[in-house]
Amino acid sequence: MIDPAKQDAPAADAPTGVDLNDPWADIRPYQDEEVAAVLARLSSNRELLDALTRYRLPRLSRMLPALARAIAAYAIRRETRDVTSVRDFQMRIAHYMARMIRTSTDDFVVEGLEHLAPDAAYLFIGNHRDISLDPAFVNYALHLAGRDTVRIAIGDNLLKKPYVTDLMRLNKSFIVPRALRGKRAMLAAYQSLSAYIRHSITGDNHSIWMAQREGRAKDGIDRTDTAIIKMLTMARRQEDRKAPIGEAIAELRMVPVSISYEYDPCDLQKARELHAIHTQGRYDKSEFEDIQSIVAGITGHKGRVQLRFGEPLGTSFDTPEAVAAEIDRQVVGGYHLFPSHYLALEALGGAPELLDMSEVSDLDRAHFQARLNDVPTELRDWWLTQYANPVRNKAGEMVNDD
Repeated sequence: MIDPAKQDAPAADAPTGVDLNDPWADIRPYQDEEVAAVLARLSSNRELLDALTRYRLPRLSRMLPALARAIAAYAIRRETRDVTSVRDFQMRIAHYMARMIRTSTDDFVVEGLEHLAPDAAYLFIGNHRDISLDPAFVNYALHLAGRDTVRIAIGDNLLKKPYVTDLMRLNKSFIVPRALRGKRAMLAAYQSLSAYIRHSITGDNHSIWMAQREGRAKDGIDRTDTAIIKMLTMARRQEDRKAPIGEAIAELRMVPVSISYEYDPCDLQKARELHAIHTQGRYDKSEFEDIQSIVAGITGHKGRVQLRFGEPLGTSFDTPEAVAAEIDRQVVGGYHLFPSHYLALEALGGAPELLDMSEVSDLDRAHFQARLNDVPTELRDWWLTQYANPVRNKAGEMVNDD
């Protein structure tokens, strides 16, 4: 993400082609009146149908692909026949989310939500470990509490297929630009994004979820990118350049959120990426790797999961760095350490003074060792580090991302 504070602001006039009645039409989630057309488009999208049949009907998709696609199209139409609104669509997701939690987690605990007003919109900003599940768990917690779900910030790098874009925007995702060329184009896009987020909170009274930084924290170190804080305050600063940053932050009702997974279904892939960057200086993703990570995150065993909502940020901030520091303090403070984290630190042989093995059972140790045994030798330190770093981070030992 570029640093908005270091760019010259373009003219405030709307860019050519922008609908002044719907200035965020290209990035916002779909609205109820668009649902029927999007579902019809999805039910005839060949790439989506092929992806579904490869997963659910692998033999038939190889032998009779046309028949397999017809079956998948019928299944989509049947499953969505009563879906006429975004809420209807999300209720379908809630059903599958409940089943996912039942089959792939051992426990799901939510803390702190009871301290937030049920009828107020918040900008939930949290650590990022799983592409789709971090906001999904936030949404499910809100759903269980009888509250409205969030609009989800998602990078356009994940939206390489039209059907993926449709599915995400049906699920109340809005698009964060990452692939535009030119600083002025990026700055204009960030101004539009900032205005949309501000409008969602203060105009629509509709909550937002976004990650504290671009991309997942693959090394287990959670740090807020100050460029995101600057982007979030752009709309208010453009309206009133003298407005203190604290006022802009309080206006957005920003709430840090921590999510902790006992086990990350993508831990091996993350270790492989970290190892490649360390040994080769780069890591090249395969074409469908992000989609594969989404599937792995949903279907893989996660053990226990804990979600903690923090306290809304007030006006007492003078700089983006101070805001980021407070988000980090709450995210790290709310992060729950599981036996897997302490066992990883123990296996690395460092910082014995940080170990708390009081809640580590023999079963925890056996489960941890079984997973570690499946990790190739050259990746083990990277695999262990992503679990050990939250212990160090919580103890205040991590000062940067190096």
